Amino acid sequence: MAAFEANSSSHVEQVLKKRRFKKPGEVGIVAFLVACAAISIATTVAIVIVLFGEAFTFFQDISLVQFFDWTSEWQPDFEPRSYGIWELVAGTVNVTLWSLVIAVPLGLAAAVYLSEYAHPRTRKFLKPMLELLAGVPTVVYAYFALTFITQDILFPTLGKDTISIFNSLSASLMLAVMILPTIASVSEDAMSNVPRDLREGAYALGSTRLEVAFRVVFPAAIGGIMASILLAIARVIGETMIVAIAAGSTPNLTLSPLETIQTMTGYILQIGTGDAARGTIQYSSIFAVGALLFLMTLVVNVVAELIVRRVREAYE
Repeated sequence: MAAFEANSSSHVEQVLKKRRFKKPGEVGIVAFLVACAAISIATTVAIVIVLFGEAFTFFQDISLVQFFDWTSEWQPDFEPRSYGIWELVAGTVNVTLWSLVIAVPLGLAAAVYLSEYAHPRTRKFLKPMLELLAGVPTVVYAYFALTFITQDILFPTLGKDTISIFNSLSASLMLAVMILPTIASVSEDAMSNVPRDLREGAYALGSTRLEVAFRVVFPAAIGGIMASILLAIARVIGETMIVAIAAGSTPNLTLSPLETIQTMTGYILQIGTGDAARGTIQYSSIFAVGALLFLMTLVVNVVAELIVRRVREAYE
């Protein structure tokens, strides 16, 4: 940390030497901004150190082979205890998959409409209304999924023998509603920033509005669209209340939306609000699950960045 602070202070000195500030207050502003950046980086590093440090304690008792064993169940609270992580991973992938299946088409369709079809006054009204969905507390979504979606819609439609009261489908539907504003708003911003000249050139060649939207605007805005989907994935993976209340707390190695599941965040909530004492293997398992969740999110971001670089078209 001492070396880090020394590097930060030397960077401030270099900035101050390279530029002559017109106003005395600018020196303090630059120093404040650099300090904020340094604090944010130091906080991130500290979180990673604590997370993986506690996870290392878990793996002193449970080997990686046991942790990633396909045949082992996730059963940390009952004898015989087992710590096969794949049931929790499957639960997280389950709700992520089905929520994206629902939200991505609807979100991109809304973005195309707002960007290419809606009148400016209509856009100014609909976009803030859509973004209001992001401000609803997730616990409200959770109980709405459990009571209305499951009991008033899914039970009469599918039957109580087909679907459990705690199920992935109702949680996924609410997660889709939760991330819909993110996908639609960010994608619409990316599409609106596509230069007007590209649209006019396509119209001059005889393209229809639909062809311009999907063959010109969509490829040009692919970076922003991928960013919106990435943000949505990160939001779903990190969501806790909806999956903990609506999806249940039974680890299950399945991708079926009709089954009761438990996600990685749901397990962290369950143990974090329980009686697991510090220093026990149940307590350290929280950090092992959190560390794997961190790595999963990191891999998703890296892969998405590689995909964007390959498919993005450069427009000047």
